[in-house]
Amino acid sequence: MLIHPDIDPVALRLGPLAVHWYGLTYLAAFGLFLFLGRLRLRHRPFAGLGAQKVWSPSDVEDILFLGVMGVVAGGRLGYCIFYKSAYYLSHPLEVLAVWQGGMSFHGGMLGVIVAMLWFARSRGRPWLQVADFVAPCVPTGLAAGRFGNFLNGELWGRLADPELPWGMVFRGAGDLPRHPSQVYQFFLEGLLLFILLWLYARRQRAQGQVAAAFLIGYGVLRFVVEFFREPDAHLGLLSLGLSMGQWLCVPMVLGGLGLWWWARLADAGRSGAEP
Repeated sequence: MLIHPDIDPVALRLGPLAVHWYGLTYLAAFGLFLFLGRLRLRHRPFAGLGAQKVWSPSDVEDILFLGVMGVVAGGRLGYCIFYKSAYYLSHPLEVLAVWQGGMSFHGGMLGVIVAMLWFARSRGRPWLQVADFVAPCVPTGLAAGRFGNFLNGELWGRLADPELPWGMVFRGAGDLPRHPSQVYQFFLEGLLLFILLWLYARRQRAQGQVAAAFLIGYGVLRFVVEFFREPDAHLGLLSLGLSMGQWLCVPMVLGGLGLWWWARLADAGRSGAEP
């Protein structure tokens, strides 16, 4: 049985300024996106082969800026709507209190989709081409965020078998060992999904299929990990014994499957071949 290390959430103090570890993981996520985005420019069609317009490093920076806005706004609104709608309907001004915590991945994803639509429209590019560009660059940022969750000792897992070698006791979660679900998410939704998507995206795919692969991959992996993650205390388990996170993954996976098949049929129609 392991004990979660007592880590100071503040990594560095500069006078009145406190730099938190969680903030540093966000900076790492942004840096990884810029690095991977520049590498992504070498892949087709973004290198100019078959693209309507050649992509450039400035496009990566602009997508990151808009994406950050989408993550913050969408993540906060998604949390307020999906997880605590009754409370925030009664306290609407607290929706703006981001410093109190409360972000939703699925809401952040919707915010990023809006940001990509804005970028695609402003640059005259197909929206699905933008989504295909962004998708493989996202999982490493998710991994950085889960690492931050682990450092903070938050979003811990469900109770584990006492014999589980990596079962961990988290402060504020009682004296019994739990699954370190943040670590599971780090490896599955972060590193594993990144490797699979990056390899899949290196070859030319029908427009929309890389984005669809992200939706399917993340949705399936998150659905699995949720069996080990403690559900939100104020929600508990919902219908069929599933958590809110799992129910939000269902339309994500179905939408990804539909998009992948539609992209295949559309590509076959353009080429005049059988799907």
